[in-house]
Amino acid sequence: MTTRLDSLKTHSLVVADTGDLDAIKRYRPHDATTNPSLLLKAFDLPGYQALIDEELAAIKAEVADPEARLEQAVDRLAVAKGAEIARHIPGRISTEVAARLSFDEEASVRKAHELVERYDRRGVGRDRVLIKLASTWEGIRAAERLEREGIQCNLTLLFSEAQAQACFDAGVFLVSPFVGRVTDWYKKETGKEYAPDEDPGVLFVRGVCERAGRGGYGTVVMGASFRTVGQVLALAGCPRLTISPALLEELAAEEGEVTPAVTIPAAGERSAPLDEPAFRWGHNQDAMANDKLAEGIRRFDEDQRTLEARLAERLG
Repeated sequence: MTTRLDSLKTHSLVVADTGDLDAIKRYRPHDATTNPSLLLKAFDLPGYQALIDEELAAIKAEVADPEARLEQAVDRLAVAKGAEIARHIPGRISTEVAARLSFDEEASVRKAHELVERYDRRGVGRDRVLIKLASTWEGIRAAERLEREGIQCNLTLLFSEAQAQACFDAGVFLVSPFVGRVTDWYKKETGKEYAPDEDPGVLFVRGVCERAGRGGYGTVVMGASFRTVGQVLALAGCPRLTISPALLEELAAEEGEVTPAVTIPAAGERSAPLDEPAFRWGHNQDAMANDKLAEGIRRFDEDQRTLEARLAERLG
């Protein structure tokens, strides 16, 4: 009998939302992702210690300035971990530009170049890497420039129709509209529980898929930030789904066929491209999206700062 995970893989490309190499080997996703939050979770895993020690020893030997050491430490660990993961997946590894650069287009582009160069030195070409940027106006503009250079991007922390449309307009490779965080906001606001087909996060991601298909955009839609298996199954048929190890385990443990729940419409008429005022106004009109984008950037930055503090201790 087929497991739900194997059946789901026939409808959507599955991406591992983890830096845990053991989980990646176990569930055989197509792609994987790293970010400061996932690196922080992996920091204490026994299998990660040799890699940390190796990278920090190299930084100590090569870099004298303490501030430069710390900045390099996060990037080098992210790329070292990403390169290791890339050897165990057929697809791409997403690696995140620091959240503190979310409103700085030029710095985001520079950091993306640095990350791609680090991957290249480890034998992982840019065709295996996605640069992960927050879906701010500045992050989308940085992605547009990078895409023209052949550096493909994953736009994350996406909560509004305005963000999705601006990403489509910019021709980014992939967008990650969030499910669970959208639902969290509405549950807190309304006090209601939602069945999967009424779930605000699920409905939001289905809407992004429909917008992409209707406009004939080449951007890949990847549902992200799942809280339950029900949410995952309600988005079967979305081109990609990034799923945590806990939910991958549930799906792998259950037998049964998965039926597609997302229908991508045929291409029709495109919406007019958004300029900056229209983007900011459209995003501003969505209270949930405003709250969750700001909160997401803050949370990623907090995790990055915690990771930096842990690394500073190890660097001495």
